[in-house]
Amino acid sequence: MSLSSQPDVQSIHRQIPEIAHKIEPLLTTTPLLHSPYYSDLTGANVFFKYENLQATGSFKIRGAAAKLMGMSTETLANGIVTASTGNHGKAVAFAAQSLEVTPTIYAPTGTDPVKSAAITQLGGRVIFAGSDCVDTELIAIEHALKNNATYVAPYNDLEVIAGQGTLGLEISDQLDTVDAVFLSMGGGGLASGVGAYLKTEIPNCKIIGCSPKNSCVLIKSLEAGKLLPFPSTATLSDGTAGGVEPGSITFPLCQKIIDQCCTVSETEIKAELIRFMKNENNTIEGAAAVAIAGLQKSRRTFKDQNVVVLLCGGNISSETLDKLGLS
Repeated sequence: MSLSSQPDVQSIHRQIPEIAHKIEPLLTTTPLLHSPYYSDLTGANVFFKYENLQATGSFKIRGAAAKLMGMSTETLANGIVTASTGNHGKAVAFAAQSLEVTPTIYAPTGTDPVKSAAITQLGGRVIFAGSDCVDTELIAIEHALKNNATYVAPYNDLEVIAGQGTLGLEISDQLDTVDAVFLSMGGGGLASGVGAYLKTEIPNCKIIGCSPKNSCVLIKSLEAGKLLPFPSTATLSDGTAGGVEPGSITFPLCQKIIDQCCTVSETEIKAELIRFMKNENNTIEGAAAVAIAGLQKSRRTFKDQNVVVLLCGGNISSETLDKLGLS
């Protein structure tokens, strides 16, 4: 199945149920659980969507599986290439392993060694190149073109976006009324997919995109009305770090879908990592804490409304846990 190359919200929405059925064998239906603690703290009825409990530890398996499971045997045999700081690469490796192919994953230098090791353990071939996500993506794309292989974009692909959109379908099945969704944003694939489904099914549902102040290229671009190369610096939210590929289809989609943007400091991300893990007894990574910190900045805004916070991943290094005093 191939989606139109044009970024159309309705066409993405229409494909999501079919994709959900196709990728079901590789997915866990993750729980959507009410949090009395965070509900008391914010005044909203807070529900956490535990995508950190996927087999790969993040939501990325949805998009990777949607892309790979739609490929022919010949296409798979020609090679699979991607670029990733960890979670997308791990997801591609997991999906590829189920199809008995070995993918090549390019990762920026300085990538969390725990995440790169997890990719290798799943059979992926990791090559370190580039200092920024965008640079690494361009190197990976060039490799794919030279070798007649298929490049699996982390976010700039309609099938990947529709795969992430299955998360919106799952949420709507699990909760009758969804007033707002807080999610972390890097390249915008998660927001585009989840938003395409929920905004179509529940037009009044607010989609709030959250990013670390140290790396908020998409948010700054949305504010400017055009995609701009804003600089990024180190952040606990390594899963959303880096720039956005020039011409990415996620930008016009997010312009249509995102209702509100929020940036959070490293201090706020750290505080929510610690607060969540101590009070909810579950492990998340920095990118997931970004969405929780975004909710905290909007406390009382959604009083008595049903608010979903997407816990996008739980792949956090033991070194980071040690620094947070959570090991």
